Amino acid sequence: MNTKELDKKYVLPTYARADVEFVSGENARLRDSEGKEYIDFTSGIGVVSVGHANKRVNNAISSQISKITHISNLYNIAPQAKAAQKIVEASGYDMQCFFGNSGAEANEGAIKIARKFGEINGVVKKYKIITLQHSFHGRTITTVKATGQESMHNYFGPFPDGFVYAENIEQVESLLDDHTCAVMIELVQGEGGVQPQDKQAVQGLEKLLKSRGVLLIVDEVQTGAYRTGAFLASQVYGISPDIVTLAKGVGGGVPIGVVMTSLKDVLSAGDHGSTFGGNYLCTAATCEVMDILKEYKESGELEKNIILFNKEVEKLQAKYSEIFTQKVGIGMMCGLRVKDADTLGKIILSARENGVMVLKAGRNTLRFLPPLTITKEEIDEGFTSLNRAISSIS
Repeated sequence: MNTKELDKKYVLPTYARADVEFVSGENARLRDSEGKEYIDFTSGIGVVSVGHANKRVNNAISSQISKITHISNLYNIAPQAKAAQKIVEASGYDMQCFFGNSGAEANEGAIKIARKFGEINGVVKKYKIITLQHSFHGRTITTVKATGQESMHNYFGPFPDGFVYAENIEQVESLLDDHTCAVMIELVQGEGGVQPQDKQAVQGLEKLLKSRGVLLIVDEVQTGAYRTGAFLASQVYGISPDIVTLAKGVGGGVPIGVVMTSLKDVLSAGDHGSTFGGNYLCTAATCEVMDILKEYKESGELEKNIILFNKEVEKLQAKYSEIFTQKVGIGMMCGLRVKDADTLGKIILSARENGVMVLKAGRNTLRFLPPLTITKEEIDEGFTSLNRAISSIS
């Protein structure tokens, strides 16, 4: 049986898979099992931050595998400690890290920190967490409930209590009560349509929450690892959250999740744990990814790439203004609003047929999450293919 047949027989059908099997890649280039080449504007949904088959990351992984891959968190793990140092120093915050395996696990950790904080501080138990409509925080039972999309709550209840949804940041204040322990937000809603929050509104929210003794959790699973130009979108917004969650791009393709917090004394031994989280393999990869991205940022190449990529997105909007109604996003997390969902579906299909990979976000947004290390040649080739794809359907 070929891969498609094996998948159909043995893998649960939880994904609407495209009929493509990729077998190799290099930076922003992919090659499928038929030998066709593509430019990747998705980086595995924001994961392959330093490109496919990055030699430095590959060497770090290979070197670590030849020594030790996993032992457990009952012992000191050198690359885990170094990865935590690199992440905290890049953030500029006085925080400590816990390592898991995914963004959902990072958000689970954030929720547990907030809930324990609410349990041990104050006269009444604080357990409520306010999130935003159209948010996305994960696929576990708890993070699905934290996600402010009613369609994702079908079938899977009953859910953990205590999640409240605000229509927008401005509505949060009216939902705060004596039982609220935290507010969790994405500074740019990824799955919700590449929608940035208003900077002044976010800064006002931070000030309000500090005055009320309520924690601010920022979900940076998609915005982190320099995706918005700074290491954290929180830095772009000029805020200091109490808890930050990371995943995706910090591992460069190796599964990892991180919850980092300034509340260093809330969790104690036994409160939280992970068998695989922060093991030698994933944190060795993360250390190398962090070094590569720091160098890329400090050299000015990241900023050049952001400007170049966004100019091409703007050209696309101007050329096809009858299709694209608005450009959205920040940095290398950007998108174009499409006039209707049917047209968006056609664009994504035509793009793939023409050798360029793009994503959908929300109901009607064409989403771009290219490798941060994408070259000018790859950008030019990708947008040439995308222009060709859109012309064929417009």
